[in-house]
Amino acid sequence: MSGFTSQIPTVRGRGARSNASGRFETAVREAFDDGWTAEDAEPQQIVTTVSAEKAKVIISRNDSPDVGFSASINPYRGCEHGCIYCYARPAHAYMGLSPGLDFETRLFFKPEAAKLLDAELRSPRYRPEFIHIGGNTDPYQPQERTLHITRGLIEVLVRFHHPFSLITKSALVVRDLDLLAPAAAEGLVRVAVSVTTLDRKLARSMEPRAATPEKRIEAIRRLTAEGVPVTVMFAPAIPGLNDHELETVLERAAEAGASGAGYVALRLPREIKDLFREWLESDHPDRARHVMSLIRQIRGGKDYDAEWGSRMQGSGPVADLLKVRFQAARKRYGLDQPWAPLDMGNFRVPPKTGDQIDLFGEGL
Repeated sequence: MSGFTSQIPTVRGRGARSNASGRFETAVREAFDDGWTAEDAEPQQIVTTVSAEKAKVIISRNDSPDVGFSASINPYRGCEHGCIYCYARPAHAYMGLSPGLDFETRLFFKPEAAKLLDAELRSPRYRPEFIHIGGNTDPYQPQERTLHITRGLIEVLVRFHHPFSLITKSALVVRDLDLLAPAAAEGLVRVAVSVTTLDRKLARSMEPRAATPEKRIEAIRRLTAEGVPVTVMFAPAIPGLNDHELETVLERAAEAGASGAGYVALRLPREIKDLFREWLESDHPDRARHVMSLIRQIRGGKDYDAEWGSRMQGSGPVADLLKVRFQAARKRYGLDQPWAPLDMGNFRVPPKTGDQIDLFGEGL
């Protein structure tokens, strides 16, 4: 665990317990215990900073066979939710920042996101394919309440009648029901809501600034009541920590109206393995060794195996049992219906302000 120490005091309201240097930095910083920690009762506090990022394009492309989409948009870098397991943490190292506390306190947003998307969709070379919002960090993290970057993107996609999906663990998604409900009526959108646990204490520790579990279930209820198709994501499934809740989470989501379900086994690439282990030893010392042992059992004896085709669910008897349980619960609660394909046929480029109206076309 180079660069980390379990002796530093807990930072109030944050997931990571340390802020070791990113792997690309030439200088290394490391917190240490100078002997005064035990006498200081007040936890540290870190103020969140949010900076504008100038982007040239807004639609990202990938060719991974594991994620189910090739086009995505990420309105933010970093995430204030502070989920200790977040697979996006290592990307902060590319900013010269730490995947630890920096990831959840030094955030970046793309102010020109909606304008860039409008321009890319108007390109004569553009061919519509469904776009996923939030494939990296949460598009509805707390800063979205005032910045409205995600809402601006949805407004553009709705205006173009463009199919899209999004994933979140925030109840803020219901704010945009005025856009999502009409889009759903056209077959243009589906939403995934991540529910990792129903245990408030575990959620507060593991996902400190995300919506409470009950708020997420209520978000599913409100979305589906307005006709928006919702998939519940039990992600990540952590053997020995939250995996015993799999069936209960799916049952509650189905009762709230969800029509699909998915799961992802815990992934610990790069710096996350140290951050997660540090958090586990701090918050769950009684089960830390057992949990890490089970994690290694689903990853071929390692903390993580990045092999395509198995990295999302793991392998071995522990992973196989989790998969069998998931499939049985998904069928039991009626969450095994195939997703309805999003409609690609309604895409059209709307006239820009100032464009001359085509008297013989759709502009009339």
